[in-house]
Amino acid sequence: MAFRSGRKQALATLDRLDALYPEAECALVHANPYQLLVATILSAQCTDVRVNQVTPGLFRKYPEPLHLAQADPDELEELIKSTGFYRNKAKNLIGAAREICARFRGEVPDDMAGLVSLPGVGRKTANVLLGNVFSIPGMVVDTHVKRIAYRLGWSRQSDPEKVEQDLMKLLPTERWTQTSHTLIHHGRAICKAPTPLCSVCPILEACPRNGVKRSR
Repeated sequence: MAFRSGRKQALATLDRLDALYPEAECALVHANPYQLLVATILSAQCTDVRVNQVTPGLFRKYPEPLHLAQADPDELEELIKSTGFYRNKAKNLIGAAREICARFRGEVPDDMAGLVSLPGVGRKTANVLLGNVFSIPGMVVDTHVKRIAYRLGWSRQSDPEKVEQDLMKLLPTERWTQTSHTLIHHGRAICKAPTPLCSVCPILEACPRNGVKRSR
């Protein structure tokens, strides 16, 4: 089996985590799909806090995809430099904006196929958009979700897309989006890498690796 934990046990654990983090939601500040797309691309290898510091000025200068599609790469790079990997991110942002204008009439696509066809957009970014602005369940697998899924026995995969598939099979569709938020919060607060804070974890007894030294 891809995972050791049964659905009933997984849902019981998830219920406890949801109760622990009732405020869990997307931490990237956004007002529309375009803004969340840009913020999510910028969030790669960068904290949400830093991205939220950068995006207000960015959106003032480039309020719509059309403006970003016409951006000067050097000016854009300077605006996003503090998020890291700024040259590649600038290239992807401009490329995505141009594709949105050319192929989607200036609107961010609202389906997986359309989203992942954009430069710089993989399944993780697409699921962020689907779940948070289009109300379409999306199972976001970032480093926190991947780590916790492994520790809880929900997936034995290392590839994020395979972890996503395991979680989609294990959990009800309507819980995918919120599960991502909840696990990300738990990963930041307690189930950290490389050393989780097991002594204060409220779901320790549900962890199949309870008492075993962990590094993943």
